[in-house]
Amino acid sequence: VQLVESGGGLVQPGGSLRLSCAISGFSFSNFHMSWHRQAPGKARELVAVISGTDSRNIVYADSVKGRFTISRDNAGKTGYLQMNSLKPEDTAIYYCKATLGTTTYWGQGTQVTVSS
Repeated sequence: VQLVESGGGLVQPGGSLRLSCAISGFSFSNFHMSWHRQAPGKARELVAVISGTDSRNIVYADSVKGRFTISRDNAGKTGYLQMNSLKPEDTAIYYCKATLGTTTYWGQGTQVTVSS
């Protein structure tokens, strides 16, 4: 089982990044997928979640609503987080997670730094 995030990096305030989460080793389509982040000295927090199978249910943290978009490609076994209008307070390590019942898989994280 592997979840591998990519797409992080250094970006100026107001810029955009697209994170990807490549899935392997299990059947992804039924799993709920979520993105979380952890800033230095802070607890890990939920950023966005998208339901499995039909992707009809999507929830965002208030802090990212209107700026971030979560999506998934079940056939391609990849999840995405499009991040626009980035702010310095979005700086964190971003993790993807797949959950189905009591089964949870985490990626290793990708660093996002928003700074001028």
